[in-house]
Amino acid sequence: MTLRDAADYIMKLPKAEQNLEAWQTAVEALIMAAEDRGSLMHARIGMLRALNRNVELVFNQSRKDTHWGKHKLKRERNEDPARKLYCQER
Repeated sequence: MTLRDAADYIMKLPKAEQNLEAWQTAVEALIMAAEDRGSLMHARIGMLRALNRNVELVFNQSRKDTHWGKHKLKRERNEDPARKLYCQER
């Protein structure tokens, strides 16, 4: 996708949608990138944010892996009765 493709896409949008803040920001970033006054990455981010402005990010708690509780701390391992017996025998 080129800067021209992005500009053409925005120009084909209805005027009401073009006037939304997200699209105005994307246009500004595209113009700055085209004139070498801004970063291409900013133009890309502006386009992606405008395209995904209605997408709601939801945190899925079931996908979060918990790492705590799987391993005992070293001080807790020493309190293990079997380990105490083993350490005393040595």
